[in-house]
Amino acid sequence: MFNTFIRKIKLSFGDADIRRRMLFLAGALVLFRVLAAIPVPGVNTAALASFFAQNQFFGLLNLFSGGGLSQLSIVMLGVGPYITASIIMQLGTIIFPQLKAAYSEDGEAGRARFIQWGRLLCIPIAVLQAVAFLFLLQNQGIIAALDSASFVANILMIAAGSLLLMWIGELVTEFGIGNGVSLLIFAGILARIPEHLSQMLFTASAANIPSYLAFTALSLAMIYAVVIVSDAERSIPIAYARAVRGAALSQGAATYLPIRLLQAGVVPIVFALSLMLLPQMALSALAGLKLSFAVGAATAYSAFLANPWQYGSVYFVLVVLFTYFYTSVTFEPHRIAENLQKTGAFIPGVRPGRETEEYISNVVNRVTFPGALFLGLLAVAPSIVQGLTGVTALVLGGTALLIAVQVALDLAQKIDAQVSLREY
Repeated sequence: MFNTFIRKIKLSFGDADIRRRMLFLAGALVLFRVLAAIPVPGVNTAALASFFAQNQFFGLLNLFSGGGLSQLSIVMLGVGPYITASIIMQLGTIIFPQLKAAYSEDGEAGRARFIQWGRLLCIPIAVLQAVAFLFLLQNQGIIAALDSASFVANILMIAAGSLLLMWIGELVTEFGIGNGVSLLIFAGILARIPEHLSQMLFTASAANIPSYLAFTALSLAMIYAVVIVSDAERSIPIAYARAVRGAALSQGAATYLPIRLLQAGVVPIVFALSLMLLPQMALSALAGLKLSFAVGAATAYSAFLANPWQYGSVYFVLVVLFTYFYTSVTFEPHRIAENLQKTGAFIPGVRPGRETEEYISNVVNRVTFPGALFLGLLAVAPSIVQGLTGVTALVLGGTALLIAVQVALDLAQKIDAQVSLREY
């Protein structure tokens, strides 16, 4: 196995096309990190550091910005607006049948048009998020009060930074290796590890050593669990009826339908974060208008987000609920049962049609339950550790681990596929 690994490494760097793709990926990631280090004007770094130290919720949002939010860089929104636009487009296929028909029935042209609509939707989302964040940062004293011209200029700059990252991510997907948007988030996670490690080392004391050791053991256990659960699936056997061609009788083939344990991936976490962010953004905007009730409500909601137990409990419930919701939206047992019946396939022991649909639905619900609990526990693991130990300088949260492991596994599979093509 080790010799096979070494041989594939040599083939990866020896093939000109793979080497070009890997160098393009490396160059795009370097450009992203340079952009993430360029801050917007007038940042109070002390107030910014204090804000992120006291609010773990915005630390999670910082994850999806690739670390740009904690620096208040010109790419502080990261690929968040693009991810939100993609999710809205996917939900739109359920709400609007015409949109679903344009995506699934028009072939490659329909998918290209669907992606283009998602890009256009990303523009107003980026502008709205930029406005909300600027109001919030001004109210927290992190950036100085801006006049109208500076406010509009910062909005355009922040929104343009997010659109630039979207473009870089799509270029990586096309000319590099792997999913470009996921790799940008992955690069942001890795870039923050040295900072967190140095923070832990400088703030470590003899009393905190057991807590740090316990967290290290927990991190290793979480990495192992994520690797196992990411590939876990429930296989439903599928058989095909025997076909008669002239005088010959051909045996029907057999295959299986995989039901993944983490069918929804990290999308439920994005949903939960967006829903919890909405009141904060709305209250901050109202507080910026000097409304007395909004100022008190914004302060109370900020205190709620800063409490790891309260915030973690609500966050866990939302992640579990959204896991079921998104799975039901994207996984359609009725369509699968219909396609199986059209192709002459069936599940052994289950009648085609309605019974097959009910059987698949029951399997998906049973598999989704442990997957939803795992995703929820993974999301709130840092809150639990912080609440029990009081240690806030955590290197990686559960969400970061899930994204990092899944992106690393996907990248390894994509590189292996490229190498396998060259071998044959």
